[in-house]
Amino acid sequence: MPPVVESRRIDYEEAPFRWFHLRVALGASGGEFSEGFGLGIIGICLNRAAPQLDLDPVWMGGLGAASLTSLFAGALLTGAAADRFGRRPIFGFNMAVLGVLSLLQGFVHSRGELLALRLAIGFVLGSDYAVNKAMLIEYTPRRVRGRILGLLSVMWATGYASAYFAGFALDGLGPDAWRWMLVSSAVPCFLVLPLRVTVPETPMWLTLNGRHEAAARIVREKLGEAVAPPAIPSLTAATAGQGRWIELFSPTWRRCTLVACAFFTCLVIPYFAVGTFVAQVMSAVNIESGYVGGLIYNFSLLSGAILGLLIVDRISRRSFLIGSFWIASAATCLLTLWDPLPAIAMTLLFAIFAGVLSAASNLVYVYLPELFPTALRASGIGLASAVSRVGSAVSTFLLPVVVATYGVHAALGACVAVLAAGALICQTWAPETQNLRLENLDQPG
Repeated sequence: MPPVVESRRIDYEEAPFRWFHLRVALGASGGEFSEGFGLGIIGICLNRAAPQLDLDPVWMGGLGAASLTSLFAGALLTGAAADRFGRRPIFGFNMAVLGVLSLLQGFVHSRGELLALRLAIGFVLGSDYAVNKAMLIEYTPRRVRGRILGLLSVMWATGYASAYFAGFALDGLGPDAWRWMLVSSAVPCFLVLPLRVTVPETPMWLTLNGRHEAAARIVREKLGEAVAPPAIPSLTAATAGQGRWIELFSPTWRRCTLVACAFFTCLVIPYFAVGTFVAQVMSAVNIESGYVGGLIYNFSLLSGAILGLLIVDRISRRSFLIGSFWIASAATCLLTLWDPLPAIAMTLLFAIFAGVLSAASNLVYVYLPELFPTALRASGIGLASAVSRVGSAVSTFLLPVVVATYGVHAALGACVAVLAAGALICQTWAPETQNLRLENLDQPG
């Protein structure tokens, strides 16, 4: 067979979609399912664990927010490490660590022990938030990038909703049912591990760091002889290595950094604040069955994620982003101001709120990594994830306290303000990235 003529080789970002791409996507999306399940299960089990662990509202808020708090450090530190040392070491093995920590939750004897484990779990989750998106986008062909990365959002929402259903399914196991709920979060971690440990380093990262032969070999073995390795970028790792944080806030990238942090933060504050204690919130607004309301809410999360996956490549990223913020803000505003409101109308508005935010969460996986070049991608995603988790941790901690002290309408009003702020910031500064070539980000100017 004659060698492939260089001029006829397929561009790396235009490569045909192969089984290997699907395997990487399954490994990445399995991790997202595990993360969603691990974060969702804590809200279900806290009420059951309260008598044994002596949990008051402050401790319940603290345990609900613990993983979101330590996610800050995990995303911030491992993002920079992944840009410097590669994506694969973290991507390949963090699910094993997460699985072990999840198992240990079943053996705690005090609220302090559970808090320590939730903090450790959050750090590991943060490592995946920073690396998972970078790994997948650097392997995915451009024409299917939105749909493949959007799959991560669907899997996260599926994991989060599955935790709710699993929690109530395990609720009949007696006073220690909450332990089985927490232990169940280890199962998806170990199931996805074999897929992740077999994925090699991304050719884009290898090329950026001067390892051209290794990049070419991986492309040849996984994508075929007809596909060319990534183009050698003019933005070198040595240049970025002089200070990744400085680069993120340099005139070239600070607008993207601001948008990434603001968009992600304003999205997840209401998402987690309401979602973690959805049954309590539903009861507080006079929906008779918090469980039924929670089922509708979680079904809306999953349906919204699927809807977002279907439309993410059909409309501009910018329009999707801004429109989602305004619609969710309007639905929450009605919940806040319209009193008394029939239970069916309340449930519908909560469903719109959950579905729209879940649809927009596709952009966390698609839009966020499109904002940064290869040398800064994991660092930028890590920084945005870290900032967003500070906001979501604080809001998750405060929500049960605010509801108990000032009422549910005050908590929902704060969510309206956050969503409106996100809409205004994105409307002012968010760039359009649809159909972007990643290689162009690595060739500044």
